[in-house]
Amino acid sequence: MDAVQYANYLDILKKELIPAMGCTEPIAVAYATAKAAQVLGECPESIHIRCSGNIIKNAKGAAVPNSGGMKGINAAAVLGAVGGDASKELEVLESVTANDREKAAALLADGICTFALADTTEKIYIEAHVEKGIHSAVVVISETHTNIVRVLKDGQVLYDQLKNDGKSTEEERRELSVRGILEFADCVRMEDIRDIIGRQIRLNTAISQEGLEHPYGAQIGKTLENAWGGTVAARACARAAAGSDARMGGCSMPVVINSGSGNQGITVSMPVLVYAQEWDVPEEKLYRALVVSNLTAVHQKYYIGGLSAYCGAVCSACGVGAGITYMYGGDYSQVSAAIINTLGNVGGIICDGAKPSCAAKIASSVNAAIMAFHLSMENKSFLPGDGIVEEDVEQTIKAMGYIGRVGMRQTDQEILNVMTGWWDAGCS
Repeated sequence: MDAVQYANYLDILKKELIPAMGCTEPIAVAYATAKAAQVLGECPESIHIRCSGNIIKNAKGAAVPNSGGMKGINAAAVLGAVGGDASKELEVLESVTANDREKAAALLADGICTFALADTTEKIYIEAHVEKGIHSAVVVISETHTNIVRVLKDGQVLYDQLKNDGKSTEEERRELSVRGILEFADCVRMEDIRDIIGRQIRLNTAISQEGLEHPYGAQIGKTLENAWGGTVAARACARAAAGSDARMGGCSMPVVINSGSGNQGITVSMPVLVYAQEWDVPEEKLYRALVVSNLTAVHQKYYIGGLSAYCGAVCSACGVGAGITYMYGGDYSQVSAAIINTLGNVGGIICDGAKPSCAAKIASSVNAAIMAFHLSMENKSFLPGDGIVEEDVEQTIKAMGYIGRVGMRQTDQEILNVMTGWWDAGCS
């Protein structure tokens, strides 16, 4: 692998594997209002949020961390404005206090915050408008959860950057391939990934344990651990699900995300770690396997897009299948088969927002990835022409990406219609 490609793959890991508290969509809303309040220079007396449908979908049902159990866009927006620290970006609510929560609850009861659907084709788009007296501030986030593209104060533009300078993250991800990912995992220097991967292991293991020990959400992880017994496959599913239980249930512990999602970051890492512990894999091999798992998930998401009707747990599960197969000694064809076998099984699970049932979708996807791993190690794979399976792994990934990005576009809108109750009039 040449130096330019090596640097590109490493840069993707650094950009994607960052810490975040709670569901990234409501946290992005809180970040926007925290930044807007900072620009305003005082706590606002009114807040209005305009955002894309996918932000609404993912922020509707997930508990806001450090909020005392509050849910939704309004709660995230007000808490961000009252007690958020914009300098911490996706950990913006880390320093929220009991007084902040009490003040936010009172302001919510007074109805100071409203939100509406923005007229935009962007999947990630948030406008935070805040006012106090005659003064106002506006912050606009677009493309990624922390990418501020416009800032205004009292109608004057302070910052305007419609696109990032230099090579975009999307352009970098376009260069990923399964073969390239395996080559990078084989040659990457441990000193380049030790902190990145080590932080992912540490934070995601902690929130997974939290989910197993306490009654968050639907308690999918705890239930699976009790019902399925102590096999390594059962533990892998349960550990991934438990992290999501805690995160969707409002746990304030940070996770290391993947492709802008904490659930995907937990999914892509915990099963690989469980298998490494079961097989007593050396640390270096584990770290390289997690590189495979993380980058495979990112590779999938490039073709699907950041937010869509396609459940990202499937992308992360493909990473799990690839990472476990690599860690077991599988070659390129076997890693490719693990990805194809996962997509041929559970590709197309719908995303109906962030909420407790995400943990169940994670468990189902990881279970499919483990099946895919076992099939691949026996050199068994779905064949071209079997449904959406194409001639090779890259074409299959692209085909599923097309289905997720284009084919499920209307599905995405109808899911939002159902979630907001707008569909009922058409069926009565």
